[in-house]
Amino acid sequence: MGRLFGTDGVRGVANMELTPELALGLGRAAGCILGGLGHGVIVGRDTRRSGRMLESALAAGLCSVGMEVWLAGIIPTPGLAYLATLPEFVAGAVISASHNPAPDNGIKFFDGDGLKLADATEEEIERAMDGDGARLVSSAGSRASALPRPTEVGIGRVGDRRDLADVYVGRLLSYAPPLTGMRVVLDCANGATFRVAPKIFHASGAEVRVYFDAPDGTNINAGCGSTDPRALQRAVTEERAAVGFAFDGDGDRVVVVDETGAIVDGDALIGILALDMRRRGELAGDVVVGTVTTNGGLEATLAREGVRLERTPVGDKHVFDGIVRHGASLGGETSGHVIIRRLSTTGDGILTALRLLTVLRERNVALSELARTVEIWPQVLRNVPASRRQEWEQVPSFKIAVDEMRKRLGDSGSVIVRPSGTEPVLRIYVEARSSKVASSSADELARKAEELLR
Repeated sequence: MGRLFGTDGVRGVANMELTPELALGLGRAAGCILGGLGHGVIVGRDTRRSGRMLESALAAGLCSVGMEVWLAGIIPTPGLAYLATLPEFVAGAVISASHNPAPDNGIKFFDGDGLKLADATEEEIERAMDGDGARLVSSAGSRASALPRPTEVGIGRVGDRRDLADVYVGRLLSYAPPLTGMRVVLDCANGATFRVAPKIFHASGAEVRVYFDAPDGTNINAGCGSTDPRALQRAVTEERAAVGFAFDGDGDRVVVVDETGAIVDGDALIGILALDMRRRGELAGDVVVGTVTTNGGLEATLAREGVRLERTPVGDKHVFDGIVRHGASLGGETSGHVIIRRLSTTGDGILTALRLLTVLRERNVALSELARTVEIWPQVLRNVPASRRQEWEQVPSFKIAVDEMRKRLGDSGSVIVRPSGTEPVLRIYVEARSSKVASSSADELARKAEELLR
């Protein structure tokens, strides 16, 4: 079996790549590794049509090895991660493909601390799945007993815990500032935030306008949400709102729009939160964790304030590992995936929005003015469909083109090339002090990739 787990769980086209049979086997193996007989696991999902099908298959697999399965229903991924930390559960699972289109779906697990699984644990689950009736092999390499098949009272049961969504809502409300008199626009991406986000902002006193909160199973992320915030930009200006927030399909990231309808760069968002936390004495070690694609302007802004930026590979799991490794309290990605370690174990779009609103309320300034305090260098991303994307470094002519571009940009820019962990594309990032240079350089490399990596 090839490696199932990618950078964010197991993902693929539902019922073709991510099949019910695969979900069943994944449930059996993960159930044994994460808890086993008699232990509880909480399972949530987003709004995709395939969600119930995969939820049923995953739950059957978990029950078949004796786990008690509790269904949280539709809930944002960070909400499920929090629920996994409750005493009655040893683990959690969420069925979602995040920002991907509706035909895709995914399954990712959290341990009892609300953390995504370590690579070693994912590998252990895959070994347990390797072949029908496979035997478990521990991380130490010793052979253990076969996957169990209990009968009668040993078989796990499935129960309904949709009420637990309110526990997550209550937790977020405890971090919300008073928002009376503030007009806020929400784009819920027809995804997992469509119920909880409006409830939280209404309860905080905001004057809320909500868009894309009518999921039908096929419209998640379709012309809306963090991947397409154009409708939100128009709505913010039409509604004369102070700010707009576009969530992705599972709610772990957010794209922010200021009062003029302009998108606030994700790295500017991180910078605003970082400098506010430093002012409060909450920025542990005066360090912020970003990724290899984090904007050089953010790094320069933080450095002027005595804050160090540490970079990791792309992926929220890597960002979290970096936060732990450097003893940091904040980290994030340009995409709007922000982790505030004291408050959450994963990125949470709603929580990030609430923290930003806290800064706006206390500073009493427009968001556009606040965003200008963080320097952002022009950065261009090109997503190139390329069948040989995983081996791009082994294609000499393309590798030479990338190296030459890096030399040409020198200290005035950077180039990052990496295959996507969630989509069949090669991502090419080019950053430069000039937007014209960044764009033309990215286009040049994209043409090379299309020609050489087909």
